[in-house]
Amino acid sequence: MKRSSQTFDYSQETIDLAKFAKALSHPARIIILKHLSNQSCCFTGDLLEVLPLAQSTISQHLKELKEAGLIEGEVNPPKVKYCIHQENWKKAQKEFQTLFKEDFRKIKCC
Repeated sequence: MKRSSQTFDYSQETIDLAKFAKALSHPARIIILKHLSNQSCCFTGDLLEVLPLAQSTISQHLKELKEAGLIEGEVNPPKVKYCIHQENWKKAQKEFQTLFKEDFRKIKCC
């Protein structure tokens, strides 16, 4: 019997892991996170020197990372300062480590 995702109760850890994975699913977002990991913070304009993208595109990627909780922003008009959200980053690391520790080799396929 096929289950509908609308009636299946996912654990909060599973929901969070999917949210983090979705936010990490674009190469530009990985570059942004790597850039932020090498410094305490940066402004959107700083990323224009790191990525060959329009400011609006970079802003969209920052929005995705922020909505997933991987980064946080502090508004200092007219700029926004971004940094890694330390607590959520640790949570993401833990959830991915748990997933990658699964031994899928024990399952025979086709």
